[in-house]
Amino acid sequence: MPRDTLTADRIVRAAIELLDDEGLDGLNMRSLAKRLGSAATAVYWHIKTKDDLVRLASDAIWHEVELPDLDATDWRTAATAHASGMHAMLTQHPWLVQAFGSHLLHGPGQARHNDLSLAIYEKAGFAAADADWAAATVFTFVLGSALGPAAQVSLNRRLRKNGADAEQLMADAMTRATETAMQFPRLRERLDTTAATEYAAAPDNTFAFGLQSLLDGFEARLTADRASRRE
Repeated sequence: MPRDTLTADRIVRAAIELLDDEGLDGLNMRSLAKRLGSAATAVYWHIKTKDDLVRLASDAIWHEVELPDLDATDWRTAATAHASGMHAMLTQHPWLVQAFGSHLLHGPGQARHNDLSLAIYEKAGFAAADADWAAATVFTFVLGSALGPAAQVSLNRRLRKNGADAEQLMADAMTRATETAMQFPRLRERLDTTAATEYAAAPDNTFAFGLQSLLDGFEARLTADRASRRE
């Protein structure tokens, strides 16, 4: 494909697809060029380094997160929608969780969400410094909650290398983990009763539970602050 048929946007979109399929370790200019039907040298004309490519790809997917309208909703509904949107995006693109620890990420896509986060908690009634802490706390929680699914994708990809049966390997590991858990009373109780299904599903509900608990804490803090100012 001639160089002038490529654009930075096309390259970034293809990079996101490749990252979703292969993870950070699978991203290289040669594989990307093959996906684009081009030559690696043509890609370099538009984006100079792999680090630049990861930065641009990571910023692009922030635009997938819908921004709640703060003029049309209360702060807590906005906070829930925003955090849930971030969590869904990170779960859909698990490589971004890994990229936060290995690349310098910045750009307008991420910045607009950082700005919105501050606006949400300022609307709630936090002073500027406290809004910074609230926004950072929620983001850290969202990122941590997405780590499990991201690690699972990475693990499955690694297990499947060389034709291994990832599902069987996972099943064998879960069997051994259950045998170990049965040696401990609280784990044994949960695995030994009709609540075992609910216990196994608990991670699916952990994000919603944790987020609402955080927002409960913020609301209690704001209520206490308002009460102390009236005294």
